[in-house]
Amino acid sequence: MASDGVEAISLFAQKKYDLVLLDILLPKIDGYGVCELIRKQSQIPIVMLTALDSEADQIKGLDLQVDDYITKPFSMPILKRKIAAILRRMAGYTEADKYLHYKNITLDLEGYRAFAQGRDIDLTAKEFEVLREFLLNQGRVYTRQNLINILWGYDFIGDERLIDTHIKNIRKKAGADIIETIRGVGYRIAKENKE
Repeated sequence: MASDGVEAISLFAQKKYDLVLLDILLPKIDGYGVCELIRKQSQIPIVMLTALDSEADQIKGLDLQVDDYITKPFSMPILKRKIAAILRRMAGYTEADKYLHYKNITLDLEGYRAFAQGRDIDLTAKEFEVLREFLLNQGRVYTRQNLINILWGYDFIGDERLIDTHIKNIRKKAGADIIETIRGVGYRIAKENKE
């Protein structure tokens, strides 16, 4: 059990866990920050357990890819059953789930590495996250603001055109046709036809 966010990240790096139970109101680095750092290297189940019960806080947590968001006060028997349900689902997680494949692109989700036709693509962490978001949601059209909210959070201060730069870099590194521009709306990756 960690007393602050820095200790939580340190403990996570030292040992293998089955699930992370995380409070948002941690000192030093808050739970959102801890969650972001964990998600950069692992798809381990994360349950937010917090007194922050506003819709905005819950959306922010879910956008950071937590598996459940539970507000205080909570029922211990229900919390235990929710954790058990998440662990049951994760029991079906296989080695193959660590990789995403799309046409000639492969993403190593745990190693944060990308490959095109077997060669290593040198993506930045954010470029990797943008590409991962598209591959996990093939066919979905994202506006710049959607991507900013999902990958940077609602408190992002800056130019949303930053997304255009990341898309341009991904196209240059992974292939010009990988991400489509939907004029006047945003971007998407077409669903792969696997027939």
